[in-house]
Amino acid sequence: MATGFQLGDIPVDVIRKDIKNVHLSVYPPSGAVRVAAPEWMTMDAIRLFAINKLGWIKREQKKLRDQPRETPREYLERESHYVWGRRYLLRVIEKDATPCIELKPRRLDLQIRPGTDIARRDELLASWYRANVKQALPALLAQWEPRLGVRVNRVFVQRMKTKWGSCNPTARNVRLNTELAKKPPECLEYILVHELVHLKHPTHDANFQSLMNRVLPHWRDRRAMLNELSLRDEDGERHKPQKSRASGRQDLRLSDTEMRKRY
Repeated sequence: MATGFQLGDIPVDVIRKDIKNVHLSVYPPSGAVRVAAPEWMTMDAIRLFAINKLGWIKREQKKLRDQPRETPREYLERESHYVWGRRYLLRVIEKDATPCIELKPRRLDLQIRPGTDIARRDELLASWYRANVKQALPALLAQWEPRLGVRVNRVFVQRMKTKWGSCNPTARNVRLNTELAKKPPECLEYILVHELVHLKHPTHDANFQSLMNRVLPHWRDRRAMLNELSLRDEDGERHKPQKSRASGRQDLRLSDTEMRKRY
C-alpha cells in the first residue's frame, strides 16, 4: 500500500512491504523520494527516519541534477553512438530490404526500410547491442566460472530500468543490461564477475569483498569507470535509484553512490 507525506517541500512516497529493513531511495531523473518500509513500522517512525536522512536526500538530488546525461537518441545521420566504449558515427541507409546493422572502422551503419520511425530504430539498435553482449559472454564464462568455482544456470541479457546486472543465487540465473555493450569491455567483465561472486556470497559482506579483491583486484577502478560514463536519459528509465541503506539484495545499480558505502 502506497501513502506519503511532505518533508518540507519534498514529497515522500511510502510503500509498505513484507521486509525487515527500511529503505530510502532517490529516483532519477527528477529526484523523487520513496521509502520502502516494513508493514509493522508506524508512519511517525518512517517520517523520523526520513527527517534524519534529509541532508542525504538533498545531496543525492543535487547529484542527479548535476549528473551528465547522454543526449536522447534520434537515430539520425552522423549521430554519435558508442560500441564497447568507442565512439562511432551513425550512417542511416534507407533501403527496401531486411533491416541490418554493420559496424565499420569509424561508422555504425543502420540499414532500415524507408519511413522507419524512431521507436523501431531504437528497437533494432537495442537488439544489436544485446547480441553483442551475448557474443562476448561465452569466453568470459569459460574464464570465470572455473576460476570462481561456480556454475551459472542461465544468463539473460535485457534492457534493465535501474540495474547494470543482477543475479538469483537460488535459481543461479544472472541478468545483464543490454547497455553494457556501449561501455568498455572491462565493464562487462566487472559486472559479470560481480554477479558470479554473488552466487557464492549473496550479500555485499566482508566475504564478498574479500573474494572480489582477490580475483579482480582493480574492480573498484572498473566500477568508477563505468559510473563516470554518461547515462542514458529516457524518462529516467536507465538510472539507479540512490539508496540510503544496503538492502541485502544482490543488485548492481547504475550509479556509484551507494556502492562506495556498500562494497
